[in-house]
Amino acid sequence: MEKIYQPNKIEPLVQTNWDNKKTFMVTEDFHRKKYYCLSMLPYPSGNLHMGHVRNYTIGDVISRYQRLLGKNVLQPIGWDAFGLPAEHAAILNHTPPSIWTYSNICTMKTQLKSLGFAYDWSRELITCQPEYYRWEQWFFTILYQKGLVYKKKSLVNWCPKDQTVLANEQVINNCCWRCNTKIQYKCIPQWFIKITKYADQLLYDLDILTDWPQQVKTMQRNWIGRSNGLEISFKILNSNNVVTIYTTRPDTIMGATYIAISIEHPLSKNIINNNNFLNYNFKNSQIYQTNQYKNLITETQGINTGMYAIHPLNHNILPIWISNYVSIKYGTGAIMGVPAHNQEDWRFANKYNLPMQSVILDINNKKPKVDTHAMVYKGTLFNSGEFNKLNHQVACEKITKKLINQGIAKHKVCYRIQDWCISRQRYWGVPIPMIILKNGNIVSVPSNQLPVVLPENITTNNVFNPLKSDDWIHTIYKNSPASRESDTFDTFMESSWYYARYTCPNYTSGMLSSQAVNYWLPIDQYIGGIEHATMHLIYFRFYHKLMRDIGLVNSVEPAKRLLCQGMVLSDAFYYINKNNEQIWVSPLHVTVKYDKKGHIIQAIDDDGNHLTHLGMVKMSKSKKNGINPDIMIKKYGADTVRLFIMFAAPVNMPLEWKETNIMGVHRFLKRLWRLVYEHINNGPVETLNINILNNQQTILRRKVHKTILKVTDDIDRRHMFNTAIASIMKLINHLISVPKKNQQDRALLHESLLSIIRMLYPFTPHITFVLWQALGAEGDIDHSTWPIGDKTALIERTKTIIIQINGKTRDTIDVVNNTPEHTIYDLVSQKDSTALKYLRNKKIIKTIYIQNKIINFITEKK
Repeated sequence: MEKIYQPNKIEPLVQTNWDNKKTFMVTEDFHRKKYYCLSMLPYPSGNLHMGHVRNYTIGDVISRYQRLLGKNVLQPIGWDAFGLPAEHAAILNHTPPSIWTYSNICTMKTQLKSLGFAYDWSRELITCQPEYYRWEQWFFTILYQKGLVYKKKSLVNWCPKDQTVLANEQVINNCCWRCNTKIQYKCIPQWFIKITKYADQLLYDLDILTDWPQQVKTMQRNWIGRSNGLEISFKILNSNNVVTIYTTRPDTIMGATYIAISIEHPLSKNIINNNNFLNYNFKNSQIYQTNQYKNLITETQGINTGMYAIHPLNHNILPIWISNYVSIKYGTGAIMGVPAHNQEDWRFANKYNLPMQSVILDINNKKPKVDTHAMVYKGTLFNSGEFNKLNHQVACEKITKKLINQGIAKHKVCYRIQDWCISRQRYWGVPIPMIILKNGNIVSVPSNQLPVVLPENITTNNVFNPLKSDDWIHTIYKNSPASRESDTFDTFMESSWYYARYTCPNYTSGMLSSQAVNYWLPIDQYIGGIEHATMHLIYFRFYHKLMRDIGLVNSVEPAKRLLCQGMVLSDAFYYINKNNEQIWVSPLHVTVKYDKKGHIIQAIDDDGNHLTHLGMVKMSKSKKNGINPDIMIKKYGADTVRLFIMFAAPVNMPLEWKETNIMGVHRFLKRLWRLVYEHINNGPVETLNINILNNQQTILRRKVHKTILKVTDDIDRRHMFNTAIASIMKLINHLISVPKKNQQDRALLHESLLSIIRMLYPFTPHITFVLWQALGAEGDIDHSTWPIGDKTALIERTKTIIIQINGKTRDTIDVVNNTPEHTIYDLVSQKDSTALKYLRNKKIIKTIYIQNKIINFITEKK
């Protein structure tokens, strides 16, 4: 063992050992308990960022811990290789997306290996390879045969920048989730999977997921949006037709003052087409421009149809409006406007001067004031005729019963979630395996002709999709000319089932091997960002249920436990140039000055520009505040980076990246190295005999085993890795100062170091690998066992006595239970006692001793 800790020297050697021995390669072993730990599939963007490092370090810590518990641990890795970023980058660089993708995979794979993650690389998946996506295509054809897939012309979300359709889940605040461009509506043929058929399962099975974050489950419940409501038919004045609305608040029906219908509602189209004046005004109105051609805007718009509906209970005449705040995809595409008790209705009514009728008393049982906003409290009815004085529940029941008895209403369950639009009008994706025949009929590609391989060596542009070329589209089906489908799958398709393919990546007889997949699934621990709660994590659960129903998997849910890591934050700096542009500067090129409280008071870049400090914000390329992991690894070593990532904050909270703090973690590892080096150089160690330990040795051993139990609970149950590390650090700092004079001192230190090194192993696998061998432990640490806390060592045979001088606490001392007063005085009088300096040259006139608690020496005052 060398004297100086040199991570850049030891880490490559340890990693080479793992590769040569295939340490982390696993197979099914039905005699051992399995553990499947998985971090979400990375996208090969070119370089790892600290968000990646945090995610994968968490997974690696859990995996290595479970290995030491003796479990058969699967921790695989792969690449979500299709998608728009690769295509855009390829367009900019005039190169095929495949070349850009594989180059990035090579770079990122090297980075992952440099961090020492315990992956089974034999299971590596790349989703753009035909060996992977052929089974995705096959699965899609099976769903089509079962009636779970369909194609229809639909009004869809269109991103004008990316030139493709977006699923509802990919629209955030009316913008594209990738490029933040305002979306448009387009009506084009699209492929859908019937996720709505699984809405109730997706909703109710959330109750099974007891170890998923409550926030994620709440977000999914809201996204699924199941509601029990009522469809009510309103007669149209001077017509035999009706307009049927959907509501979850029948108790407010007496407050309805208008009817609003969606732009796509059949009645809207009929009204506009049969009224030339209205048709002209509508097509020139902002509501039409908003929804058909231009970007969506948040402002509510409406147009009066000039038609009226008759209220079914009080027979009032209600105007019918067309509005962009009513969706055809929810309920019936028509609502009764109750502006006094619904905020959206209030905004619309306020804009168009429609009447407001209050019918529910407020929380104080008084008539509500609705001049500034709606009153949505579910209170007691008034202004409601025969239903006055009824509470919300009773009123809903009685009004519903009356409307149903009149034959104008029926119960209806609605969902916010819509069928999953999986068509994308881009080249770099999985070709949808469907064929359009000459007569217009659609058939799936026969299974013996799969995969439909995407041509890879193509340089494309953002205007022309090569899959629309004659060379691609034209095909032959049963000796007749036909056309291929030119759309590709939404890339969420590939990331919805990869976890299952990891269990049998080289299986060629089908999509999944039942023996392998049902051994490893469900995932025991899944790790990824909460931003995936209503996209990937819903599709992921949905796909699993589809595979279950086809007989591919046995489990109900794909993952037992979910951990959502927090963001990584870093200081961001900028200056304003002569053109009044905001120029961001990397923290690596900034010199800062701090005040006494550690706040930045001055920042100057390498060119002498005085910078503005924005604060700690999420690392991003645009703000140039991302920290390259390679630089940190080269400077401090992978173990330091890993340990800091896990120590700096609880894993579900934001982490502030500060190099001054990472330097402190590095110093800690150097102290540990030095402690082991000095211990080894002091010669051989005797066997520890716990029966002859003195008082101080007993106390030390209790601290060691108390730490083992705490660290085990912190890692296993609580996932509080930062407090686990803090406990280990505290113990090591204590070990540095303990006596190392006699053989039992050294034997106890040896036992303590072996326990500490195993507890640190999940966090810092390289340094602990070397120290384990240096201490002469058996085999490699990768095949050792987690230390077991000795509960007998925790029995407190000693007490901590507070030492006071004239009532002021000056020291503490650990002694055996019921130690007599004179013995404590002798201990205090020893040369190394902190309290002794307060007693020198002073006469003790009185001693107050409370056994096992406190001793107070009263001295003569001069």
